Amino acid sequence: MAAGYATRLYPVTKYYPKPLLKIGGRTMMDFITDEINTIPEIDKIFVITNHKMCKYFDSWHETRSDKAKITVIDDNTSDENIRLGAIGDIAYTIKQGKIDDDLLIIAGDNFFTYPIKDYYDYFKKVGADCCCVMDIYDKNILRSVGVAELDENNRLIGMEEKPAEPKSNKAVYATYLYTKETAGLFDKYLNEGNAPDAPGNFLNWLYKVKDVYAWTMTGDCYDIGTCGEYIKIRKQFSK
Repeated sequence: MAAGYATRLYPVTKYYPKPLLKIGGRTMMDFITDEINTIPEIDKIFVITNHKMCKYFDSWHETRSDKAKITVIDDNTSDENIRLGAIGDIAYTIKQGKIDDDLLIIAGDNFFTYPIKDYYDYFKKVGADCCCVMDIYDKNILRSVGVAELDENNRLIGMEEKPAEPKSNKAVYATYLYTKETAGLFDKYLNEGNAPDAPGNFLNWLYKVKDVYAWTMTGDCYDIGTCGEYIKIRKQFSK
């Protein structure tokens, strides 16, 4: 997912996409794509972006040695006011890519240090939809993210976006593994009139329809939302 307009990072991202900003000399998209490639079963990567930023992703695509595996999709929006929203972009990608398979969905602006192959192995083990969570013990951080409630088997039994009073320490990050069956439910979700933005909204709807399990990451994940956060992460991972 790389179709957002990243207004909180203006002016840095006003004319350049956030996922292509560099950390340690490489773009976030390079880190993400290299990590995705540790999963042998993934045979195709779709990058969904907006019309305004598509040319930059086309240029990035040409730098990749695995470019035959990657397709850049333009969602044909050029203004935040007419954007499709994250869930709308996922549904659009499924249609354009004719996807009829299990699906890994990941935000293009998440910088993470956990091995995504471990997450995938958990997904195959439970044989069901999965979300990715991190243990956070700072309530101020939990109030700014989606927070999941889990049962003793790590099955999702509750979720709330940006709760005033978090009910657990499990923060949900925008990396999802969905079965082939669930990949076909995005149109149903949208046709019911549900919110097309924020991928966590789909997850919140999905766990009430079918079982969803949570994998607790073994590293860290950073959702880079402000210039200050970007500067901090660049310093932390300068090498």
